[in-house]
Formats: sequence, structure tokens, C-alpha cells
Amino acid sequence: MLEASWIAFAFLMGLAARFIGLPPLVGYLAAGFTLSGLGQYLHIGPLDSSILAHIAHLGVLLLLFTVGLKLKLSNLMRREVIGGGLLHFLISSLLFLTAVTLLLELPLREALLLSVALSFSSTVLAAKVLESKRELRSFHGRLAIGVLIIQDLLALVAMSLANGEAPSPWALLVFALPLLRPLLFRLLDASGHEELMVLLGLLLALVIGGYGFESLGLSSELGALAFGAMLAKHKRAIELSNALWSIKEVFLVGFFLQIGISGLPGTDALAFALVLALLLPLKGLLFFLLFVMFRLRARSAFLSSVSLTNYSEFGLIVASVVLPQWLIPLAITVALSFVISAPLSRLAHPLYERLAHLLIPLERNTRHPDEQPVSLDDAQILIMGMGRTGRAAYDYLEAKGFEVVGLDSDPVVIDACAKAGRRALFADGEDQMLWQRLDMPRIEAVILALNDAETKIISIGKLRERGFPGLIASHAMYEDIAQRILDAGADRTYLTMSEAGAGLAEHVAHELRPRA
Repeated sequence: MLEASWIAFAFLMGLAARFIGLPPLVGYLAAGFTLSGLGQYLHIGPLDSSILAHIAHLGVLLLLFTVGLKLKLSNLMRREVIGGGLLHFLISSLLFLTAVTLLLELPLREALLLSVALSFSSTVLAAKVLESKRELRSFHGRLAIGVLIIQDLLALVAMSLANGEAPSPWALLVFALPLLRPLLFRLLDASGHEELMVLLGLLLALVIGGYGFESLGLSSELGALAFGAMLAKHKRAIELSNALWSIKEVFLVGFFLQIGISGLPGTDALAFALVLALLLPLKGLLFFLLFVMFRLRARSAFLSSVSLTNYSEFGLIVASVVLPQWLIPLAITVALSFVISAPLSRLAHPLYERLAHLLIPLERNTRHPDEQPVSLDDAQILIMGMGRTGRAAYDYLEAKGFEVVGLDSDPVVIDACAKAGRRALFADGEDQMLWQRLDMPRIEAVILALNDAETKIISIGKLRERGFPGLIASHAMYEDIAQRILDAGADRTYLTMSEAGAGLAEHVAHELRPRA
């Protein structure tokens, strides 16, 4: 009953945060600290809710499992991911070690472990914010998640070395996990589309991945992520992710509550957290400079860096194992970084537009791995977004004899289109430089088949700003979104479900005749 009242309070605080334009998770953190502050009156203590702590852990495992479902391991084998992640870990650890040594009188081992814990960024926060903006599959989203996975692996090594406990010899069995992929694919195929599929996801994320890896002396978080990644190439991976979405969201409320309820800090801990909050921009700047060094465009480097400018809940896990005396100060530091990073990530695109004139000159004068097209040649119709809707529109128009080209921000989608014989190029509709540089001499119509409404609205605005006179059409799930798209300058909007119903009825009408 106590946990139920906490969740109700978290809902109210999350609603209040959304009302003032902040992500709900900021409200959940505030709810946890409020409950902690009122603990002496409500008889609440950090250890009073083992259930909530368990729910929080399950939420993290489910989040990482769903991140794995959208992850292609080939995306990790990139020099900007491996090089950027490793170099940032080494440089930031040394910088934090210097700062901690100057500010605090600590033994070298304790100062080093504390610095390592602070060098990580939050997988939970970054994945949550990127997912809410539908950017997990974008280039900068994949880059951020890839770096976070590298960091999580480093955190696992750090905990094992610091704790003096090596994983079980049976842990070597994890290298045989790819052999299980055909079996996992068959299980997902056989589970249907309803509750069995959800139960399979829970089984893999929480039991086999989470508890299984933990039993071998490995990180349960790493296990959940690994099993999700093994299913990423399955055609129903996204369907499984969507099916687990609501369960994951509810459990993650427990995670953010748990951080706040862990306890209120003293003045020393608050001062520690505030100083480290002031160092956050340096952490983000280091990420940006490293990504630019690895030949990324300023925009991708900036958006990825913003997602990574925070401190990690993994630092709390490290502290709980080897630095228990630092758990409360680190919890406050992590929570404060969330409060700063969450709204900053939400405003990342408009922030970049304001800073672009300062950041673009820092790009290296070479071909970038996230290069965008400069010309659409003789194409007549442009389709933004090559998901199911975009591909269907492409195939229909091509069959009618139109010259069609597609754009998408997901490199994997681009590769799949190329294999299927569709002409599709990598581009992000929210990038102001795309619309400034893109030569589209014969484009007469643009179809916006993107999922994210904000990206559609930004794309429409950029097209009209550059003087595009042609037809702009878009689909929308809801009437209020459709009206916003029209207000931005689109010529036509179509409600997805209404059009699907009308199309279905049209097929039936072709087969029948009305009664006289």
C-alpha cells in the first residue's frame, strides 16, 4: 500500500513537470526527494521499500532489453564509437581524478574509483530521452547508445577489479550466445502477437538475461542488453519492443523514485554535487571534440554529446559495491545531472540551430561518415522517412512511373532500401544545413512519412523558408497534430487510421455492388 501511494505521488509530480515543460522523469526525481525529506513525518526510510527497489531494477533491465532490440551490433564496430568511448573514459577519469584530488583528501584508490564512477554517462536517461523523441535509430542516437554500451562494459570491468571478485569461469559461455539466435528467432515466431510474446520478452530480459548473467558473476544489465541485441535482426523486434513499452515505463518510475528516496544529503554532499554539476559542460565539450576529431559533422557530434552530458546510474551501482560511503553524494550528483540534462536534451535541436555558426567551423575538412546528400538530381517526388508508410508510398509511385527518392536518418533503413532496389539517402529532416545545401531542382512534391510530428513540422518550415512552392503532404495519427502540420505550411494531411479504413472499404467496394 505504501508503494502504491508513492507511485500516485510520482504521477502528480510527473504531471506537474510536464505542465511546466519538463520531462516527467524530472517530476519523478522530485517526488523521490520530497518523500525522502518528509520521511521523518511519514516514517519513510531509504530501506523501507525493497519492492520499489526491485521494480526499479526491473525497469532498468526492460529498458536496456528494448534498447538492445533496436541495436545492430555492427553499429558498435565503428571507430567513433569505440575510439570516442574509450578516449573519453580515459581522459575524463584523469580530469576527475585531478579535481577530486584537489578538492578532497582521499586515498588514491578511493579517489580513482570515484573518478571512474563519474566518468560514465547515464544509459537510462539517454535511452529514455532519445526514445521519447524517436531518435534511438537516428545516427546521433545510435552513436550515443553505442558509446554508452562501451561505458557499461568498462563499468563492469571496473566493478570486478575493484571488488576483487572475478566472474565465474562459466561466464565464458556468454561467447556462445550467438549460437542461440536461431532458437530465439523460432521462439519469437511461435509466440504470436499477444501475451505470449510479452512473456517471452520478460523471460529473456529479466530471467535469462538478467538473473542468468548475474548468476555467472556478470552484470544483469549487460545480460538484458545482450539478449535484446540478439533479437534485433528479427522482423518482429520492433513489435516486441512496442509490446513491452507500457510495462517498462511503469517500472522506470520506480527507478527515478528510488534515486530520490535513497536519502537527503548534508551540506557537504550538496556542495560536492553542485561542483560536479558545474563540470558537466566540460564533460559534454570533451565528447563533442572527440566526435569531431573522428570526422563527424558538428550536428551529429553536438546532439550525441548533449545526450551524454550527465552522470550515470551505473556510478551508483559501482558505489554500492565498492564505495558505499559515497552513495548518497553520488545519488544527489546523478539526480542533479538528470535535472539539468533532461530539459537540455529536449531542447537540443533548437540549441544547435542557435550555435551552428560557432560549431560548424570546427568540423574537419574531409568526408564525414554522417554526410548528407547535396543533390537529388532528376527526382520528381521526395519521400521523407522510409519506414513502412514511406516504402509503400515509394513502391506505389515508382510503379506509376514517377522518379522517386527517399531520405531517412537511420543508416540501417538506407542499407535495406539499397538491397531492395529503392533509391534512399541518409539525411535528417531537422538539420538546418540539409535544407540549406540540398539541391532539389526537379522536386514537385514532398511526402512526409516520418513518425515524429516535430520533425515533420521543422521540415515543412525549412522547405517553405527556402521557397519550395510544390506540394507537401503528410500523414498524422491525431487531428490536433494534423492541424499543426497544416499550420506549418503543408498542403495536405491524412489521418493514418482514417485512410487505412477508407482504403480497406475501397477494396471491399470493388468486390461488391450496392443493392438496388
